[in-house]
This record gives sequence, C-alpha cells and structure tokens, in this order.
Amino acid sequence: MRVLAVVPGSAEGKIMIFAKRQVAALKGRKHDVAEFYVADRVSPLAVLGEYRRLRQKIEEFKPEIVHAHYGTVTALLVVVASGRVPSVVTFRGSDLNPSEAVSRFRSIVGRFISQVSALFATRVVCVSANLAASLWVRSHKVAVIPSGVDLKAFRPMDYQESRLRLGFAPATPLLVFNCGGDPWVKNLALAEKVFAEVRKKMGNVEFEIMRSNWRPEDVPSLFSAADCLLVVSRYEGSPNVVKEAMACNLPIVSVDVGDVRQRLERVENCFVVDAAPEVLADQVVQVLAKRDRSNGRIHCQEFSQTEVLDRLERVYVDSIES
Repeated sequence: MRVLAVVPGSAEGKIMIFAKRQVAALKGRKHDVAEFYVADRVSPLAVLGEYRRLRQKIEEFKPEIVHAHYGTVTALLVVVASGRVPSVVTFRGSDLNPSEAVSRFRSIVGRFISQVSALFATRVVCVSANLAASLWVRSHKVAVIPSGVDLKAFRPMDYQESRLRLGFAPATPLLVFNCGGDPWVKNLALAEKVFAEVRKKMGNVEFEIMRSNWRPEDVPSLFSAADCLLVVSRYEGSPNVVKEAMACNLPIVSVDVGDVRQRLERVENCFVVDAAPEVLADQVVQVLAKRDRSNGRIHCQEFSQTEVLDRLERVYVDSIES
C-alpha cells in the first residue's frame, strides 16, 4: 500500500517517537510509505501554509491512505486535505485528554478539533478503550490498537551490567519515573511526594526521572537496571512506558489510569493502587525490598510491533474498501 504518514513536529528528535517507530516498522514491511511533518499547528496563517504543503504532497505522492498519527490540528489537516483519499486518525491520549502543557483555551480547542476530525475520518484508531469511549463518534469505524513495542529492542538485560553501563550504584534500589514532555499530566509533584515517603521508610534509594536527557536507545538498559517503575499520571491513553517496562520484566507500581489496569492484571509483581502518596510509597517499598523481577514479557505479544502492524494493516484495507 501507498501510505502517507502525517506526524506533528519534525523528523529529528524524540517528539512523537512512538509514531516514528510505527512508520519505520511499516516501511520494513515493504509498503510504500512517505512522511509529512506538520511544523506549525498554532498560527492560523502557518496552518494554512501547512495545508497547502500537505495538499501538494498528496497530489505528488498519490497515496491510498493518509494517516494522521495524532489528533488536534494534525488530524484536521488530514481529514480536510485528503479529499477523496481515505483518511485514518490515531489518537494517543493528550489529543483527547486535558493538559496543562498548553493554555486551557488551547487545550479545549484542541480536543474539540480532535472530536470533529474523528467524525470525518474514514477510520479512527485509539490506543486504548477509554480513549475510544471519550469520542463523540461510536461506530465500527473506531479500532482500539495500542502503540507497538519492539520486543527485540526492549528485552531483559543483565541487571548489574546495565547498572555499570549507566553509572548506577551496584546495590542501591532504583526507582524510575517517566516525566515525559508534560510534568502536569505525568504528575511529577505526586511522584516526588511518593519518593520522599519511600526515602523516609527505606533510606538510601535512587530516584531517576526520565526527561529529554534520556536517549531512546538507553531506555531498555535503564529498565533492566531499575527495580521499579512508578506511574502516577493524571491522564493516559495507553502509556508505552508501561508496556516497555513489561517487556523488560521491570516491576511497576501505578495508579489506575489509561489501560494500565488491563495491561497489568495478569502480571506478577506489578500493582495498581490508589493515587495517595502513602499508599503508593508503601507498595513501592515492598517492591524495592524484594528486588524481584516481573513476568511482564510473557504478556507482551498482543502489543508487539508485529501484532500491532497486522491490525493496522487491516484498518488500512477496510478504509480503502469502504
């Protein structure tokens, strides 16, 4: 198939890394895939310029499918510019959930645009069922497909070798938290309260906050070196950090957010608890004291990159045939 992947941001950097990985994996299946990056999604004049660029790209590439890998303005551009070409929109979480990374007005407008785009898209993909339930459109055209994980890259590695390579102490318990690009959504303030409680109870514990300083290629080593992943987000779709940690057999303590409860319901040494600092800290302390791994990897097949691409290809075929 000839697929035009439309992604917000730029080709460089770690922004939208999950979408970029999916696009690269799709190319690996010998599909003819071109990429279009939406550089400016704020200024009306700039958005008009992006629309013209996208129309030109569609006319030149002549895709069978135009796939927006995010909602808000990116999705709207795709459903308007694609014309008679079938369009697919993937919603990943922050495009349908509130965020303080932008102004309240911009967040509301962005979510409204996402909902309108979903109404006019040929097919819609949501990375979790709770996101699909938040859509105005409820029909067969909505598929729940999580972002895929490369199980060759994310795999259990030697615990001490990973610590040595990354510079962590050989024996100090290590708690990891992914701050992402939106500390408010990821709830960094709550994570820091939890860590403070853990330190009171255990003493010497390292707390590694994953920010933009972490290279994607080093994350599997970090998850192999760590003793627990903490997730306390206010909102999520299907957090890839949870699935990647599962693939590395890293224990997880999380609040009930997104599809985390569904992902962890059969996984040993992983826990979903109330979003209270003391409750979270008590559970983290239990995990850190045991220093055992999880069995998350055996539950990863349904969101492996291979399985996800199989399901996405079926969405593409349905879109073309509809």
